Amino acid sequence: MTTQDYLKKRNVSFHVHDHEPAYDASHLAQTLHVQGRKFAKTVLLRADHGYSYLVAVLPATHRVDLSRVSRLLGGSDVQLASEEDVARHCPNCERGVLPPFGSHFDTTTIIDRSLCGCDEIVFEGDTHTRAIRMQFRDYYNLEHPLIADIAGEG
Repeated sequence: MTTQDYLKKRNVSFHVHDHEPAYDASHLAQTLHVQGRKFAKTVLLRADHGYSYLVAVLPATHRVDLSRVSRLLGGSDVQLASEEDVARHCPNCERGVLPPFGSHFDTTTIIDRSLCGCDEIVFEGDTHTRAIRMQFRDYYNLEHPLIADIAGEG
């Protein structure tokens, strides 16, 4: 099921923005004329040597702080997942794309607290040429992510 189908099925309002190919969150935010702090990039994390995975959502202007995530998880070993891990978790997406809906993939989602002050968030859709904009409150009500300080400016 595509991200758009997922949102439609749950009666969530959203807007799709088609754009030129962009392969990282900072460039995509610039392409869409969205402030980097309001563009939600998604990173897949491996915890406990790959026994569990987490979807981390943070501003495009930041980097995930693995030590903060580890502390949040009680000291678990946390690493960035491989591109192959991302492809396995999100088989309906272009390689390297991971929408911010861990629940869609039976995975816990953690969002950086800094995004919670945004009225809207924008994130990569299922391809490198499509982005989705939606109200933050709708995202939160659909996903119910853990909220924590997991990122630093980077």
